Amino acid sequence: MKFKVWSAVALLAISVGFIGCSGSGSGSGSGSAEAAGDKPTVAYVTNGIASFWVVAEKGARAAEKEFGVNVEVRMPPDGVADQKRMIEELLTQGVDGIAISPIDPDNQGDLLNAISDNTNLITHDSDAPDSKRLAYIGMDNYTAGRMCGKLVEEAMPEGGSVMIFVGRLGQLNARLRRQGVIDELLDRDPDPKRYDEPGEVLGEGGKYVVLDTRTDQFDFAKAKSDAQDAISKYPDLGCMVGLFAYNPPKILQAVEEAGKLGKIKIVGFDEEAGTLQGIVDGHIYGTTVQNPYMYGYESVRILTKLAQGDKSVLPEGGFMNIEARNIRTDNVNEFWTELKRLTGDAEEEKPEAGNDTEESPEAGAKPEEETTTEAPEKKEAPEEEAKK
Repeated sequence: MKFKVWSAVALLAISVGFIGCSGSGSGSGSGSAEAAGDKPTVAYVTNGIASFWVVAEKGARAAEKEFGVNVEVRMPPDGVADQKRMIEELLTQGVDGIAISPIDPDNQGDLLNAISDNTNLITHDSDAPDSKRLAYIGMDNYTAGRMCGKLVEEAMPEGGSVMIFVGRLGQLNARLRRQGVIDELLDRDPDPKRYDEPGEVLGEGGKYVVLDTRTDQFDFAKAKSDAQDAISKYPDLGCMVGLFAYNPPKILQAVEEAGKLGKIKIVGFDEEAGTLQGIVDGHIYGTTVQNPYMYGYESVRILTKLAQGDKSVLPEGGFMNIEARNIRTDNVNEFWTELKRLTGDAEEEKPEAGNDTEESPEAGAKPEEETTTEAPEKKEAPEEEAKK
């Protein structure tokens, strides 16, 4: 495969030499672009290491097999600098496209532009709308945040105080989710551009009061200690909301250890096994889930087609909306069974009363009124939208 010259590497490199791409479990793939023969080589870059990304990688690997492409998966364990290093390595390899979930898009403009100047760039999970990316693959995070807020309202219909927990607010998806939750609880008109700075009590005197937002920077121990501190600081805390995949299980551990199961409501985001089990056990009210499997699958599919010169694969408006859905006790078994089927974990122990769902590349079907839009479906026809 023809090696692509990366003119920006000298300006962007953290160091003169590059560390190998396969170390410490943060990267996996089929080898360098040069060694890939006639197959395109594309890269799928996450914003960290979490179970959410394990599911996404399953989708990327399914597309790798289906479309005859080599996929390099990179999961940066140490934030922005690590993500930058991995991108530099991939560009040096001469990959045919990169799908990235930017950790800090407002301050990664040079890096994102270097990608787009040298190969095909798309974003997934979290967008960088001011970059030269060709498409964003993911959900409407603000709408999904409002869906999560509705779960809080269902869990605590009489109202009460709420604490929000998230990894970091530098990511656009995190900011939008958090704002969606807040706006829903405060009964505001929709405005994705609104942003309430953390550290201020919101909604005082109203039915729901948002006390604060705690960030942990992907530090799982801090995620739990933040939850413990909130429980100690606010004895009458009504509901705790975790917006990254690992947050709800850490919150659950803190609530259980404090002896407040059932007293403090828990609402989550994403499909971490501990979160789903918490719903099965009745300790977590519900969770708003994405579809990371399809994030991985569609990212690889689109990059492969672009590498082959097919631009018709790009979604209309540059946004492929793979919508969120709410999971509660009434649909958790069905959802979890399908998720395990997709990820190859179907032989693991299932929750009670699990039911198989119709074969599809999605983690279950959702009633139309509780999704952000119509359920996405994979399409090959170049004349149609890639996703509805």
